[in-house]
Amino acid sequence: MNPPSLHCLRCGRPAEAFDGCRSCAAEGIGANAMPPLADLTGVDLAGYAGGPWGLPAALPVPGPPVTLGEGNTPNIRLRHEPQDAHDGRPTGEVWLKYEGGNPTGSHKDRAMAVGVAAAVAAGADTVVAASSGNAGAAAAAYAARAGVRCVVFTTERVPAGLRTQIDALGAERVVHRGTVFERNAAMARAVAEHGWYPLTSYSAPSPGGNGYANEGYKSVAYELARDFAGRRIDTVVVPTSRADLLAGIGRGFRELAAAELIAQEPRLVAAEPAAAAPYTAALGHRDRAEQERTRVAKARTVAFSLGEERPCWQGLDALWRSGGTARALDDDAILAEHRRLASEGLLLEPSSAVASAVARELPVDPGALVVAIGTASGMKGLVD
Repeated sequence: MNPPSLHCLRCGRPAEAFDGCRSCAAEGIGANAMPPLADLTGVDLAGYAGGPWGLPAALPVPGPPVTLGEGNTPNIRLRHEPQDAHDGRPTGEVWLKYEGGNPTGSHKDRAMAVGVAAAVAAGADTVVAASSGNAGAAAAAYAARAGVRCVVFTTERVPAGLRTQIDALGAERVVHRGTVFERNAAMARAVAEHGWYPLTSYSAPSPGGNGYANEGYKSVAYELARDFAGRRIDTVVVPTSRADLLAGIGRGFRELAAAELIAQEPRLVAAEPAAAAPYTAALGHRDRAEQERTRVAKARTVAFSLGEERPCWQGLDALWRSGGTARALDDDAILAEHRRLASEGLLLEPSSAVASAVARELPVDPGALVVAIGTASGMKGLVD
């Protein structure tokens, strides 16, 4: 059985490879290509076992699963004032879905479990990822589990803990001393010359990651719907760079709503560092054509795994569909939230803390829920 074909989310054209839609790229827009949405009609969420492989029929992979027990990450209620101290407006509850509870310590495990399984089904003997750390560690782990070779393109800024993790899991780490663009270009050459199976984004303008792998992120939405059954999730706040996670969660909620497994889809909010916040800038424009073509200057930030110059179209689409928005925070606010989480017993990397910081600021109705996605453990160390 072959996997379903990939089509551009923006224009509907079939994809030629894993580098997004080439027609949209010619317009300066990074648009990803994805498989069709899954039909969840008849699914019993109460019996859903969690993780990407808890609903294998919802995934585009024909072969056997590659798994390390990813998913079923905990939901932790954060300490939160019953009302905003500044203006007296009542708020709901703020929860953190802690993706650091995955096997390699980040949400990337959900995508890499599916992506490596897709690679194996395609007969690949080498998988490759370009990564600031977490995706590389997850790719290395799941490649090792599947018994295939893994090459990870990184930069010098990858924290020591993540470098050690990638190396210990047996991946071949290729360090580029130039820009992220140059790193990705090197991966693109490797894919073209060697036929290696790409698990992450590598083209410019970036469309996002491998369309099959990204389907693993839908399981975040499935788990939230199961775990908060009977309660309304008002908003889900997601740390956002290329929007693979944001778009994947959005697709999961769309599938759940279409099957009438939830009453309505939550609003999605993209949380970004102010040093590189293309979604916040894009949504400041009234016209969607301007939003698609937004470009910002990207500066260094403590949220080292976040930040793009352009918004990936899949992220804009997820925000438009859910009536969502984007918020950007400066490094001082991100580090303050990093410390506040630690005071609650939660050690998350700063790139994760941006979501809970934004979530605490959002006013919602009493009794409603705001869920922040804590994408990765802080145990891997801060940027050097």
